[in-house]
Amino acid sequence: MKGKAVFAVGGNALIKDRQHQTVEDQYRTAGEAAAHIADMIQDGWDVVVTHGNAPQVGFILRRSELASSELHEIPLDVCDADAQGAIGYALQQNLLNIFGKRKMPKTVVTLITQTEVDPDDPAFTHPTKAIGAVMTRSEAMERSEREGWQIVEEVGRGWRRVVASPEPRRIIELEAIQALLASGIVTIATGGGGIPVVADEHGNLHGVPAVIDKDLTASLLAIRVEADLLVIGTSVEKVALNWGKPDQRWIDKMTVEEAKQRLVEGTHFAPGSMKPKVEAVVRYLEGGGKRAVISDLESVRRALDGEAGTQFVP
Repeated sequence: MKGKAVFAVGGNALIKDRQHQTVEDQYRTAGEAAAHIADMIQDGWDVVVTHGNAPQVGFILRRSELASSELHEIPLDVCDADAQGAIGYALQQNLLNIFGKRKMPKTVVTLITQTEVDPDDPAFTHPTKAIGAVMTRSEAMERSEREGWQIVEEVGRGWRRVVASPEPRRIIELEAIQALLASGIVTIATGGGGIPVVADEHGNLHGVPAVIDKDLTASLLAIRVEADLLVIGTSVEKVALNWGKPDQRWIDKMTVEEAKQRLVEGTHFAPGSMKPKVEAVVRYLEGGGKRAVISDLESVRRALDGEAGTQFVP
């Protein structure tokens, strides 16, 4: 056995382009991701899989908005749960089929996972994540007054609802994840960063309208299960400095200290894209992790052999 690994698949990685975003398209793409995950498992890794779900949650919200004249709208935390189940199902079934074809004696389960956040997190007073449909000013004001939504104007488009992106503090189902991992069961968990919940004064949990960064939760998960490896799959083979500029430079290897310095400089990694991935890697390695890799899914196997991707080390 090579050890324990957390493998984070981006939600956007399941949608190749605007012409391939149906459920069937996403299922096929999930099959491609599952093949790379199965390669790792076949090579001797015990794997916990996590994934993003931002575009999928957006689709669920939009369907809810379009059907609101006939059916009740779906709260954001329930959209998170729906997307966890749907994406988990696609990955889970593809993995099971691959295990069968390769005669691998493995099984897989999807665990609907809650992530506790702090109700006093500053993100709740400064929401930044735009979700849902574009509205006119009058529609936005009406929903803001009726629902208590916070809204912003997107220049050239219209008005949208914004929600908080708080820090992940605790993975509620962590013990179940650890037990499944110890039993050799491939586990899909903390999808989309986990369903955001807060605890009341009695310890009872309830969902909140928020979006948790899936890479930061993947980092927390990797620390808590004492993973030997964190893999963050994305759409490019390597991390680049000065992304999109004439002096762009691909990075093969980076230490924690260099990564922290590049984050401070603030000009290399795009917010909402590569920046949270690098931040997640730094947190994992500073939290006791051994090794992390950022790579596109097609290059993961070579990246684990040190032949592709960006390698991060303490």
